Amino acid sequence: MKETDKKPITWRDWAKFLVVAALYIWFLAWVDAWWGLIILPFIFDAYITKKIPWGWWRELENPVTRTIMSWVDAIVFALVAVYFVNIYFFQNYTIPSSSLEKSLLVGDYLFVSKMSYGPRVPQTPLSLPLVQHTLPNGMQSYSELISWDYKRVSPRPVQLNDIVVFNYPSGDTVVANPLYQAADFYGLCYGYGRQIIRQNSPQLPVIDSLNALQRRQLADIYYAVGRQYLTENRQEFGEILSRPVDRRENYVKRCVGLPGQTLEIRDRVIYLDGQPNKEPDNVQYNYHITFRDPLQRDLNADVAHELRLRSEDLRDLHQTGAIPLTAAARERLLKEPYISSIDVDTTAVTEDLYPLNGFTGWTRDNYGPIWIPAKGQSVNLTLDNLPLYERPIAVYEGNSLRVDPNGTIFINDTVATSYTFRMDYYWMMGDNRHCSADSRYWGFVPEDHVVGKPIMIWLSIDKDRAWSDGRIRWNRLFRWVDGIK
Repeated sequence: MKETDKKPITWRDWAKFLVVAALYIWFLAWVDAWWGLIILPFIFDAYITKKIPWGWWRELENPVTRTIMSWVDAIVFALVAVYFVNIYFFQNYTIPSSSLEKSLLVGDYLFVSKMSYGPRVPQTPLSLPLVQHTLPNGMQSYSELISWDYKRVSPRPVQLNDIVVFNYPSGDTVVANPLYQAADFYGLCYGYGRQIIRQNSPQLPVIDSLNALQRRQLADIYYAVGRQYLTENRQEFGEILSRPVDRRENYVKRCVGLPGQTLEIRDRVIYLDGQPNKEPDNVQYNYHITFRDPLQRDLNADVAHELRLRSEDLRDLHQTGAIPLTAAARERLLKEPYISSIDVDTTAVTEDLYPLNGFTGWTRDNYGPIWIPAKGQSVNLTLDNLPLYERPIAVYEGNSLRVDPNGTIFINDTVATSYTFRMDYYWMMGDNRHCSADSRYWGFVPEDHVVGKPIMIWLSIDKDRAWSDGRIRWNRLFRWVDGIK
C-alpha cells in the first residue's frame, strides 16, 4: 500500500489503541512483568502509525493465498489467546483415574480455575498450548531455552478439603517409555533395587535391628541398584528424562493437610493436630464381600447398575471378592439376601509408602504422625526424620544435601541440624482411599506445584455404558465441584 493510500487516523483508532494499551498495561501490572512494555510500541503501530504491514496478505492478488493466510492469521490468534487463557485463567482437565471416586468420576471433564490460588507465571514459557509435555509423535512440546523462577500472581492459600489440581511432585524424573511414565520413577528404582538385592543377598539383616544410619545406607543401595537397572535396560524403559515443575503430569486430589499441621492416619481416619478431619461424604474403602453361595462372586445386575459400579470394580470383585464402596453403598448391599457379610480390607500395605527410604513401618491405614512443612517454619533434622524432609529440602527447594559416613547432615556443604522451609506444603489424598496413589506414596505437594481448583463439571462420560444407556451422565453436567464434599 502506498503512503498516499493510507487512511487518516481517526478518533476510533485512538480509542481502540487506548483501550487495548490500558488492558495490556493492567495485565503487565497484574503479573508484575514490566519487561513486557517492549511490546507497547508494536501495539501503537498496529492502531496508529501503521508502519509495519501487519495485514500484508490482504493485498495479495492470488485469492487462494489470501484465503490460506486468513486461516493462518485466525489460527495463530486463536492459539495465542488459548495460550494466555490456559496459563492465567482457566484450563480443561479430564479425570483419568478412580482415585477420587465417587466424588469425581473417571470421564468427568472439569473447568479448572487458575485464579482460585493465583495463576503461576510459566516456568517454561516457550511451549505449545494444550499439550502438557509430549507431542503425539513423542517429541517434547516445550523448550527450556527460557526458564523462569517460581512466581504466583495474587497468591491465595489452598483451603482444607479443597479438591486441587497440581503437578505430580515425583514427576521430576521419568522414563521415556510411555508404558512406564505413569509409574513413580523413584518407586521403580527402590522396587527393582530391593528385589535385586533380596534375590542376591537372602541373608539381609532385619530392618528393626539397624540404626538410622545403616537404614539410610541400605536405602541408598536399593536406589542405586534400581536406577542402574533402569539405565542398563533402556530398550524396555527408555531414556531417563527430567521435567520442570510446570511440565509434570497433572494430578487431582483432595487437600487433607495444611502447612504447619501434624497429620496422622489411625484406622483409616485422618487426624490433624490430634483432631479427626471430616471425611468426604463419598469416601470409599475396599471391602471383601462374602456371598452365601461360595461359588457366587457376581452382584445382581440391577443392583450393580443402581450403584453405578465400574466394570473394573466388578472384575476385581469376581476375581478377588474385594470392591471399593462408600458407606451408603455398603449398607445398600447388606440388604441383599445373597450377601453374607461385607468387611473392610485391612491389608497392611507397608512397602512403597513415603518416604521410600524411611523404613517407617507405617501402612496406608495407619500412617504418621508427620509434620507438614510451612513457609518460614523450621524443623530439627535427625537421621530418623531426614527421609521425610529430604525431597522438600533437596529437590523442591534446590539445596544440595548429603550425609557423611559418620551420619553428619550437610546442606549446601554446611553442617545442618535444622532447616527453615521457603515454601508451604500440602498433603493430598484421594477419596477412593484404597485405590489412590497419593501423598501416602509420594509425599508433600509444594505450593509451586499447585495448578488450580476445579470449579465445574461441564461434561461427564461413562465409558462402561452405551450412548443409549447412560453414557453421558446428564445429572453431573454443570455441577459445581464446591458442592462435592
